[in-house]
Amino acid sequence: MADTKNKRDYYEVLGVQKGASDDELKKAYRKLAKQNHPDLNPGDKEAEARFKEINEAYEVLSDKDKRAKYDQFGFAGVDPNFGAGGPGGGFGGFDMGDIFGSFFGGGFGGFGGGGQSRTGPAKGQTVRASLNLTLEEAAFGCERNVTIQHVEACDSCGGSGCAEGTTAEVCPECHGSGQVRIQQKTMFGTMATATVCPNCRGEGKIIHRPCKSCGGSGGLRKSKKVSVKVPAGIDNGQAISVRGQGDIGRNGGPAGDLIVGINVAPHARLRREGTAIYLDQTVSFFQAAMGAEIEIPSLDGKVKCSVAAGTQPGTTLRLRGKGVPILNGRGRGDQFVTIRVEVPRSMNEAQREALRKFAEVMGEDPDAPGPSGDEESGGIFKRKKKK
Repeated sequence: MADTKNKRDYYEVLGVQKGASDDELKKAYRKLAKQNHPDLNPGDKEAEARFKEINEAYEVLSDKDKRAKYDQFGFAGVDPNFGAGGPGGGFGGFDMGDIFGSFFGGGFGGFGGGGQSRTGPAKGQTVRASLNLTLEEAAFGCERNVTIQHVEACDSCGGSGCAEGTTAEVCPECHGSGQVRIQQKTMFGTMATATVCPNCRGEGKIIHRPCKSCGGSGGLRKSKKVSVKVPAGIDNGQAISVRGQGDIGRNGGPAGDLIVGINVAPHARLRREGTAIYLDQTVSFFQAAMGAEIEIPSLDGKVKCSVAAGTQPGTTLRLRGKGVPILNGRGRGDQFVTIRVEVPRSMNEAQREALRKFAEVMGEDPDAPGPSGDEESGGIFKRKKKK
């Protein structure tokens, strides 16, 4: 009888209860086998030991007869010396590719293959480009051309990759599948392995006389212009997808797409935030005090804006519907105008005298000392001393 002193309970190994269903066993096994697979943990002896332990536990518990004996007699019930056909007795031709292929994407390492076939149709590669727009173009949409480099079907061979008058041969090793299946005997028994055909490198065909123009690839990189429709409301950093304008597909697959990144140049006066437009507008003291109708820039060009009498510095006015159109929707955002009042930096004597009179009418003393208390530091209303 084999030494079972240091063996862990098989249910404990898989992390399931004793009454676990077949689906629960399989789910637990797949998860643990993937985590501890030697190909995912190269050089890790502990992971390799756990992997063997996991396979041993699953080989017993997935077999109804062996599981019943193990539940009744423990390790002795499945020890080969007791005629139970122990864990090391092999998988009896069990195809590990069925298990590992499901979560390694059609093959991994020695369990299900070393790569995938290239015989099926495949979509072409995505091509990327960028487009520079003004704020107005992004806001209202436009149609622009972009020049791209992409792979097109070779004119000489029509995309076949073969020289004129010749055709590709179906690979005699894999018969066009792009994969070969190998059976290997391991410590777990006989295991089936699917791997990329070394003869055709997964293509499923062999080109004996490649096209001179494309070298057998079937495609050539060329430059072309693509018309791009820019939707109204698009913003800086967003992108537009143009279907079928990328590289050609392989083996009859569809062409890839063109992704166009949008760069919106800053505007001289306007600032965008979402669908809102912001503007700082300077007005004179007279306009702010008396009220005025001023002309300001907007996405629609010059528009009229009313400044109410007594408007204070920092007041924000709202122009409804003068913002950015809503992307793929209806309506527009608003424009917000923040009022800045301009204070004269220098004045002539007539202007100073007029402001003195204004201050007197408003009940102010234009000759009052300045902030420092010094009469000589009076404000702009201070009369110049006569010589």
